[in-house]
Parts: sequence; C-alpha cells; structure tokens
Amino acid sequence: MKITRETVLHVAGLARLSLSAEEVDTYARQLDAILEYMDQLNALDTTGVAHTEHVIPLETPFREDRVVPSLDPEQSLRNAPERSGTFFKVPKIL
Repeated sequence: MKITRETVLHVAGLARLSLSAEEVDTYARQLDAILEYMDQLNALDTTGVAHTEHVIPLETPFREDRVVPSLDPEQSLRNAPERSGTFFKVPKIL
C-alpha cells in the first residue's frame, strides 16, 4: 500500500492538524516505510508458531487470604493534622 500526500493530508484534516508541505512529505515517506515493513512481516510463514501475547510467560502471584487485625483508629489518626471523630479531616475539593 502506498501512502500518498493526499492520504496524509486527509488524516491530518481528521486529526485537525496543520502540517507544512515538508512535514506532509516526511510523514508520507515514514508511513510508507512502516507499511512496507509490515508487508515484509505479513509475507513470513508463521504456520506452526504459537500465538503469544507476551514473550515471557506471566503468572499472577497469589497469596492466601487471611484475617489480620487492622490499625486502631486512635493509632492511625495520631499524626493527623485535623480529624473529625475517627476520620481524617481534609479540605473540601470541588
């Protein structure tokens, strides 16, 4: 697929970008080179190659859930600059 100046101008118009003539030519060349490389990749025979999402297998480390005591409200609010009962008092943000 050949990327033309008109294609770059069309996409720039959709993105509401104003490009100079030099930028249009540069982007047309660069995008065309990217698509040529994609054509090379598409030409590769990938039969028998397993589909992967990640190069390195990922595993989620799970731990057992267990009940532990939480902090005492008085201890957790000890250094609070302001408090309201057993809650932190913070400035109102709208």
